[in-house]
Amino acid sequence: MGALRDSRGAAAIDVLVHIIETYGLWVVFGCVIVDQGGLPLPAYPLMIVAAALATNAGEPLTPILFAATLGAIFADLLWFVGGRRFGAMLLKLMCRVSLSPDSCVGLTRRIYGRYGPPSLIVAKYVPGFAAVATTLAGESGTRLARFLLYDGLGAMLWACGAIALGAIFHEAVETMLDEMEQLGHVAIVLLLGGLAAFVAFKWWQRYRFKMRIRMSRITVDELQRLLASKVPMILDVRGPERRAQFGWIPGSIAVNDSTELDLPKDRDIVVYCDCPNDASAAVMAEKLKQRGLTRVRPLAGGIDAWLAGGHVVERVEPTSRVGATAEVVR
Repeated sequence: MGALRDSRGAAAIDVLVHIIETYGLWVVFGCVIVDQGGLPLPAYPLMIVAAALATNAGEPLTPILFAATLGAIFADLLWFVGGRRFGAMLLKLMCRVSLSPDSCVGLTRRIYGRYGPPSLIVAKYVPGFAAVATTLAGESGTRLARFLLYDGLGAMLWACGAIALGAIFHEAVETMLDEMEQLGHVAIVLLLGGLAAFVAFKWWQRYRFKMRIRMSRITVDELQRLLASKVPMILDVRGPERRAQFGWIPGSIAVNDSTELDLPKDRDIVVYCDCPNDASAAVMAEKLKQRGLTRVRPLAGGIDAWLAGGHVVERVEPTSRVGATAEVVR
């Protein structure tokens, strides 16, 4: 019975190799779309195997590079179009279903705001950056031709890395496939177990992050009452581009991780952002609490909730004179 199971496992490995050898380009194309679409199906190992098999067979690697690059661009273009059409709503949905921590939205906003579309060239090598960056590109109004240029370069660079590994280590990959065939059904168990471990690790990262930012929040109405009776310190952890685009709560101070602040311990401190689950604001609030500031809370819903409540914001309006003025607008 054990021999029968081993033979079935070896046959399964043979089938997988046969599928890659016969339909390799379509398999690579489809898996890259699924991977870059956000589902936990790593396409990088598949590209390495496909490149190794092609090298062993003396076949060109260019079609694999083309299929992988085209698949990545296609998936990224869907994120780009979604970002342009749905904007922040899509980002929030991504964070609800993604296995990556929500803080990547705030981090990606800062990186993309600083470097712009050229950051897409290395986006796929930065964990949690690629899908969010392409969505932000659409949301921020990046021109399609400019997006395709830098995203295409990034997709090609990403695919070249996997294909180069497969071509260089093709003998090692072939040996690994032979070992998997010898292991039979154990190899299938190991593959499925590896995929399950990957998903479980991502889920654990997300769970730990959600526990980290789990704290009491202040609502917009509560902040309004607090402003009427006291003078709290309000900290804005968004980047300068987002402040310029949407304005800021009157009296708030722009801060980031490197900002040096001497904050009083006897005043209420409110931190806000525009990211899903108030993640960036909660992370900053936690850091302030670690410094002994106990009267600090994130603003529930951030600037979006403030605007939805019809409250005023300040923004810089350019004038005919040198410089600019801060104007309160609704």
